[in-house]
Amino acid sequence: MTLRTDASIAAVYGVERKGRVARPLFLSGVSAGFPSPAEDYVDRTLDLNDLLIRHPAATFFVRVAGDSMVGAGIQHNDILIVDRSLEAASGRIVIAVVAGELTVKRLVRDKNGSRLVAENPNYPPIPLTEENGCEIWGVVTGVVRQF
Repeated sequence: MTLRTDASIAAVYGVERKGRVARPLFLSGVSAGFPSPAEDYVDRTLDLNDLLIRHPAATFFVRVAGDSMVGAGIQHNDILIVDRSLEAASGRIVIAVVAGELTVKRLVRDKNGSRLVAENPNYPPIPLTEENGCEIWGVVTGVVRQF
């Protein structure tokens, strides 16, 4: 049986914290509806490392290749933040190795067993079995995308 995983991981990157990446965080939110008057008050600075990376030693990044997770808001070329220290619980999006290939899918565990499920109906679920050599590498905690 050939599993179609869509080769959904294009690259893997390590985390290197060389310094703070602090930028101003405004006190008021930004209106996504009608514009509101801007406030000239910065609440504090926000370090992107603190916001996005909770466990630096256990965190890595992967670049997505493919469309199997578009229903979860994960697009081709997005960079995912992955934490290996978190529990891969049912319902979480995970990075897994299936038949020697990295893939990103939602982990589902129920009375029918465990499987990796795409968020695109064009891809069938992948059962987690010893035969396909599936191993969970980490839990996706965020996505970085440029417009």
